[in-house]
Amino acid sequence: MQTKTPRRGAIRLTRRGWIALIATGAVVAATAVAVPLLLPDDKPSPESLTIPEGWRSGQVYGAIDKALGVPSGTTKKSLPKADLKLPGDAGGNPEGYLFPATYPISSQSTPASVLSYMVNTATKKFNGGKVTAGADRTAVNIYQTVTIASMIEAEAGSKADMGKVARVIYNRLDQGMPLQMDSTINYALNRSTLDTRDSDTKINSPYNTYVRMGLPPTPIGNPGEEAVRAATSPAQGDWLYFVTVKPGDTRFTSSFEEQQKNVAEFNKNKKSAS
Repeated sequence: MQTKTPRRGAIRLTRRGWIALIATGAVVAATAVAVPLLLPDDKPSPESLTIPEGWRSGQVYGAIDKALGVPSGTTKKSLPKADLKLPGDAGGNPEGYLFPATYPISSQSTPASVLSYMVNTATKKFNGGKVTAGADRTAVNIYQTVTIASMIEAEAGSKADMGKVARVIYNRLDQGMPLQMDSTINYALNRSTLDTRDSDTKINSPYNTYVRMGLPPTPIGNPGEEAVRAATSPAQGDWLYFVTVKPGDTRFTSSFEEQQKNVAEFNKNKKSAS
């Protein structure tokens, strides 16, 4: 069923608001999961590489280059020969499958070996029974589930909100509404910002979910376990909109009129803080 969508320039439906931007090159170890690389080294290495939840592939490539001490761009160039075991839907693009975790690094590590372990770790996580069963319940395949999880990771103001953000995505898909996610536009423009202008929503990109229906063609980052869990077990509700009006206060609603009021409060708080 096609549901009437408000004029695009009038509102930002999914702005995270007041959430700190992901800092390129930052290392966040608090929520990372340690994954042994099992590299052919007789002695354990004290060195490690931490990939935070939500990082994009470009950030991961750069971090691997730095950790291994190789020239910038080396990891990305190694992709064609890395023989990564990706799903067919990925088309060779590892976005979404560079699993966030802390990886030991040894003298034997290469860009291809590190990428391979990341992808293998993701595959084990995503092909587990709970994720597979959850994908069946939500009528999407595993790759689509990872894509949805990547948007949840980018959009949710907190881990507590992830299930509700997931439900908004599924509700809008079910009702034939465009997702209108600012995070997908940011991905298309290779940036991270809380401010999306009306001109941004008109860009010609398959990741522009303001004008294109359905999911973006690939994940828009590499989601962690909690985002994947939310994608497979979304909260129950009829919400179609959300906005973080101030830190710790994200409001979900099924009413466009209520959303307008919430966005007005967000803009007022933003103006007073500037």
